[in-house]
Amino acid sequence: MKFLEEQDIACLKAGYSFDGEKEAFVCPVCGESFDAEEIFCVEGRYLTARRAAARHCENRHGGPLAALLESGIPYGDFFRHAPAMNPNRAFITGKVCGVRVEEIQDPLMRDIRYLDKLVDELAKGKPMEQILRK
Repeated sequence: MKFLEEQDIACLKAGYSFDGEKEAFVCPVCGESFDAEEIFCVEGRYLTARRAAARHCENRHGGPLAALLESGIPYGDFFRHAPAMNPNRAFITGKVCGVRVEEIQDPLMRDIRYLDKLVDELAKGKPMEQILRK
């Protein structure tokens, strides 16, 4: 799924991207587009193009995360091609799998462990701002 690999994190999270040239919202998985000036009937409800694109991604592909997991994109490639890692990730501290994240030398492995730690802390109920020390 080449199209999926080219998407940034924000598009994957939202379940759509916006194509300014076509004036359309686009599924980040398959590239199906939804004209921004149209209203779409989805499951008996009328939706804007933005919401229709997000709903399409969820219904057709199980959501952007499920599609990413099924795509076969190696975990390391996902991190290497991420367009904008949060600069505050360096403020995440603590241990993951018995190793302190701030002491990991390999930048790719450190970024992977930052995400692990972030997910662990969010699961414990900590707010994102506290984890990233904003």
